[in-house]
Amino acid sequence: MHELSLAEGVLSIIQQQHRNAPFGHVKRLQLEIGQLAGVEIHSLLFSLEAVFRDTLADGAKVEVMEVEGKAFCFDCNKEVLLPRRGFACPTCCGYQMRVCSGDNMRVIALEVE
Repeated sequence: MHELSLAEGVLSIIQQQHRNAPFGHVKRLQLEIGQLAGVEIHSLLFSLEAVFRDTLADGAKVEVMEVEGKAFCFDCNKEVLLPRRGFACPTCCGYQMRVCSGDNMRVIALEVE
């Protein structure tokens, strides 16, 4: 379950921000997760709740913004929406594609008090 290690990485980012500019508590956390990032969002939310317990992020509201996956299809020379890796091009049904976006996860914002 790599979502647990992702949750630990998010906590590490929060702790680093706290070292840079101390704050009391994290009220809200915004994450951006691409459809092609390979992240199971429900598992990540469960893992975040467990990892945040008894930390400065305990009880923080987590908001997830899902980003569409996009790829360039070499068969039809178009950028297309791609909901999952391994899917065929929705335009030409080809498989010669390079992912352009939607394959990462990042912390967008922290609301702290």
